[in-house]
Amino acid sequence: MQMIGKAGKAAAIAAIAALALTACGRSEPTTAGGASGAAGFPQDSSIGVALPQKTSENWVLAEKLFNDGLNGAGFKADVQFANGGVSEQQNQISAMVTKGAKVIIVGAIDGAQLGTQLRQAKDAGATIIAYDRLLLNTENVDYYVAYDNFKVGELQGQALLDGMKAKKPEGPYNIELFAGSPDDANAKVFFDGAMSILQPKIDDGTLTVMSGQTSFEQAVTQGWKAENAQRRMDTLLAGTYGSATLDGVLSPNDTLARAVLTSVKAAGKQLPVITGQDSEVESVKSIMAGEQYSTINKDTRKLVEHAITMVKDLQAGKTPEVNDDKSYDNGTKVVPAFLLEPVIVTAENVKTAYTDDPVLGPLTK
Repeated sequence: MQMIGKAGKAAAIAAIAALALTACGRSEPTTAGGASGAAGFPQDSSIGVALPQKTSENWVLAEKLFNDGLNGAGFKADVQFANGGVSEQQNQISAMVTKGAKVIIVGAIDGAQLGTQLRQAKDAGATIIAYDRLLLNTENVDYYVAYDNFKVGELQGQALLDGMKAKKPEGPYNIELFAGSPDDANAKVFFDGAMSILQPKIDDGTLTVMSGQTSFEQAVTQGWKAENAQRRMDTLLAGTYGSATLDGVLSPNDTLARAVLTSVKAAGKQLPVITGQDSEVESVKSIMAGEQYSTINKDTRKLVEHAITMVKDLQAGKTPEVNDDKSYDNGTKVVPAFLLEPVIVTAENVKTAYTDDPVLGPLTK
């Protein structure tokens, strides 16, 4: 896989940090981290988990896994979804503090809008773990647990190139770019990771973004909503692809990939090579049917498991393990992180990628 060089990656990280966003790198495992929870706490303590809206299958699964895992370990799980938006999540975190939560795990709707509540939690002695999405512009976050999201973008960018080359060995190729929601700190990280692979090919003429919409701001999909992606694809097809062929689409996740494919089908166009993420059931089926080209397997079970391992360490008075204490600058501090490795899935490995997944394993046999 083509990788961005050390200097380029450092520059990308610095640029994202300047926007209170983040890219990520890799360093050797370490136990560096905050001292929060060093004294431990009772095993039957309340543990808060603040999750965003139910915008994907993985968030719904995370709710069950957190409830089962925390309660099974003897904690009192308080898992909340904020389907009503940021203000609801703010209120939920405040309520968790009031209930005496010793650790609060936060999957933020908007990581820059929780500063007051996080300060309240820290003042009450709670440890804060950012889950999947970085908490921005605050010193009141102790740890971050996530998949390596810059690498997710790199994998998506390379998959787009590989898929188009397999379908049409000789370029050039016409493509369009989609990004996630601008209020999600991960969205620009995914996009920048992908563009570290795609931009050189745009510069040398191998790729042409026919719409001219090449910036993150032009490519965003508010709220990660399928209808927004489908509407934008409808507009792009009508305005740009009268007689031109659309060879590929960079899609940041499976929900948006399927929305784009729906638009292309409705327009009667040839299906482009399209990327995704999250290993949603319908997209895995689509890959097996030869429509969606790729997804990213970020096993939610492993991510939740490690978050709960961090809670157990804190309860026992131990410092949780991290494997990156340099890359995740949230605009105020560098947050110690534990990163898991994402895995690209295409038709070539779809039958083996999910062998231990209770849902996708039987589906792909």
